[in-house]
Amino acid sequence: MDVLRKRIVVLSGDGIGPEVCSEAVRVLKAVAERFGHEFIFDHQLMGACAIDATGDPLPAKTLAACRQADAVLLGAIGDPKYDNDPTAKVRPEQGLLRLRKSLGLYANIRPVTAYDRLLEHSPLKKERIQGADMLIFRELTGGVYFGEKGRNPDGSAYDNCTYSREEIVRIAHRAFQAAENRRRKLTLVDKANVLETSRLWREVVQEIASQYDSVEVDYLFVDNAAMQIILNPKQFDVILTENMFGDIISDEASVIAGSLGLLPSASVGDEVALFEPIHGSYPQAKGKGIANPIATILSAAMLLEHFGLQEEADSVKAAVNNALDKRVLTPELNATAPYTTEQVGSFIAYGVLDIADCQLHKNNIELGLSTII
Repeated sequence: MDVLRKRIVVLSGDGIGPEVCSEAVRVLKAVAERFGHEFIFDHQLMGACAIDATGDPLPAKTLAACRQADAVLLGAIGDPKYDNDPTAKVRPEQGLLRLRKSLGLYANIRPVTAYDRLLEHSPLKKERIQGADMLIFRELTGGVYFGEKGRNPDGSAYDNCTYSREEIVRIAHRAFQAAENRRRKLTLVDKANVLETSRLWREVVQEIASQYDSVEVDYLFVDNAAMQIILNPKQFDVILTENMFGDIISDEASVIAGSLGLLPSASVGDEVALFEPIHGSYPQAKGKGIANPIATILSAAMLLEHFGLQEEADSVKAAVNNALDKRVLTPELNATAPYTTEQVGSFIAYGVLDIADCQLHKNNIELGLSTII
């Protein structure tokens, strides 16, 4: 068994971020205990909490720590006092965009899975979504979000969208490689009938496709793709797209799983990688113990895969599946007999250590006796 030592920066962030991050760290500590690894957790500020403390959503100290880390685990950022104030000059989201750009995190990877036991929670018909399993590759550091923007003297506004060939090439290779290890189908989502940047995307992907003979390539305009994700999500394997389109369709695809609280993501570059749930900070639930930690825990599983620890990641996924089977879930997925955020995290962490005894641990949780992990 390979033993390793890794430094993980934890950016708990705002709202429910600290609660869900705490449970993911709990699970990673269980992994370290079971497999003999050493994970060093370095907690830093980012988001609204960082603005309140320092005036900067991404303090220099935080960025320096992230640059030196082996991986970054992020909870969520955002606060109503900034969301509801369009005139705010400093915003939590600026910190996240700057972090992605500073660390060169150009590829956002979001798996979307329809869990059989949770199909009833999706607003879509069971027969449409059962068996759906897709992986969305969203370009993360280019496009309209990072283009020149501003206001003209006449009061009009502009946001420029720019992509270079290299920005497309590097994420396209990652997406094709992922497709080779899955069901060997890749769908490029663009708007090449209207946008020049999309035409460049299509040209580059067509060129690269010749290097991956085993992968079938399909092309969809984004409006059609948005419709097809709802009508027939099972047709998709790997989806590759640009920044804004990816932002929209990955959130759309989340309804397949039935809950944003189930969907993890990874943002990767050539060095450091960042792992986070796709949901927001959900400030209305802050401190109530009702936030679903599973998306953050599955993000931690993706972090383990990034380290090359597949067995360790599989143990986390197995423990999550066991929690789904046993309905050890927060109120959004178990309204009749809900568990708290901490109880769900503790159950999954215990499952990593010894999944055979999980029923005993579940009983202890119900009695309020669980102290393990």
